[in-house]
Amino acid sequence: MSGVRLILKDHQWDRMAPHLPGKRSDPGRTGADNRLFLEAVLRLARTGSPWRDLPEFFGNWNSAFVRFSRWSKDGVWDRLFTMMADDPDFEYLMIDSTIVRAHQHAAGKKGGLKLVRSAVRAAD
Repeated sequence: MSGVRLILKDHQWDRMAPHLPGKRSDPGRTGADNRLFLEAVLRLARTGSPWRDLPEFFGNWNSAFVRFSRWSKDGVWDRLFTMMADDPDFEYLMIDSTIVRAHQHAAGKKGGLKLVRSAVRAAD
């Protein structure tokens, strides 16, 4: 995996891996590389890129899309999010205007913005 920036840390992966389908102990087909697939999904989520722009390093984009869709239908993502939510990681904390309120005086003067000349410039 050299040359590609990965998102998951080893301790995060170790916590997720037992809850994903395709382990050797599961019936049916073994997942080719669940960690690489998760890295691909996280990369797309981070960049907002379409599936077709997935770098070749992660494999065929259509195979990744089909696997993502299958995991969605089977509830894998819901189970994974629920399992990981019990220990929130505040590494990425975002605050936006939907949760932050401005003080009532932050709205500005009544009547809108008016430019006032500086007293220093007026004396010139």
